[in-house]
Amino acid sequence: MLNCQSIDRLVTPFIDGELPDADRLEVAAHLSHCPPCHSRVVAEQAVHELIRTRRSALTVCAPEPLRRRCAQLAGLQASAAALAGAPPSPAGTLAPTRVSSVASSRSFTQILADRSWARRLAPFALAASLVVVVGGAFLYQATESSARLLAAELTADHLKCFAMNRALGTRQMPAAVESSMASAFNWRMHLPEDPARAGLELIGSRPCLYAEGKIAHIMYRHQGHPVSLFMLPKSARAQQLVKVFGHEAAIWCVGSRTFVLIAREPRDDVERMASFVQASMH
Repeated sequence: MLNCQSIDRLVTPFIDGELPDADRLEVAAHLSHCPPCHSRVVAEQAVHELIRTRRSALTVCAPEPLRRRCAQLAGLQASAAALAGAPPSPAGTLAPTRVSSVASSRSFTQILADRSWARRLAPFALAASLVVVVGGAFLYQATESSARLLAAELTADHLKCFAMNRALGTRQMPAAVESSMASAFNWRMHLPEDPARAGLELIGSRPCLYAEGKIAHIMYRHQGHPVSLFMLPKSARAQQLVKVFGHEAAIWCVGSRTFVLIAREPRDDVERMASFVQASMH
């Protein structure tokens, strides 16, 4: 029987549809009862789908904001490689003026996947990174008009941030989250006073990079499952519900702020959580 370690070498060929039937069934059986590995595969499938659908755009020149983001990702690669006991790539290899090939993304995955929890964290960080690196040449413009692309980028951040939280084990109290929102975003908000009424448990918050600025990311768990609430300042979106990469994303707007609640939960549950947050947060 496969376990979380032995599945590593099979994940990429599983996603690419290259496994023999027997191995494919074994991987599918493991994913059906292992939420961490299932989330990992969802993250890598997101990258695979993005690369496949935007293959023709991979040779366009990257805009300056994307080049700055790539420089930041180079630091992420160096840190993760150090944790995994592997040497970082030569300086600048993740910050090209043109988007690199898919082959380089696989070598990055292999470097990151060499050691203990760094191996478990790597696919999620890579998913969020590649959604920007591979798709960055068009996401900076396209997310302004496409709710699906917005949800895809935020879903990658959702997976990455929860993977990091599992590794680091951080937890924040409501007052700390409210204070960080006020200082980082001038957003003087108050969290729902009794989130347990909606089955929610506060984990904490962090800023995430998006386009040319920062967005707020507040993390909950709903009956043990990860739930993300993102706030995009100076943004206005129509209210809608989008399904992307196996997750539901509820989008709504209050004033000049757009909110996106993301979870891998049934659509009805996501709608109820979104309604609770809208009614309770002030």
